[in-house]
Amino acid sequence: MAIRHANNCSNCENLVENSFCSKHKVMVSARYTCDQFNMKVEFKNERNCTNCAKHDTSSCAHPQKAAPGMLCASWAPQAIS
Repeated sequence: MAIRHANNCSNCENLVENSFCSKHKVMVSARYTCDQFNMKVEFKNERNCTNCAKHDTSSCAHPQKAAPGMLCASWAPQAIS
């Protein structure tokens, strides 16, 4: 199975603050994609304890070691509404 980045708005350089597409001048989400998609030059690995859904809960795999900046294999994304 090949692993690749999705051609969606979350990976597009036209996405700016507050989920706004600077190319089409509309609000978008990660579910959108278009023919003017431009891949971001770089991706940031911002996964760490401070943005993990398991942090400070009973499901944290390493509660004694969890700290800002730490990354582990049990990281889970926080829900975005």
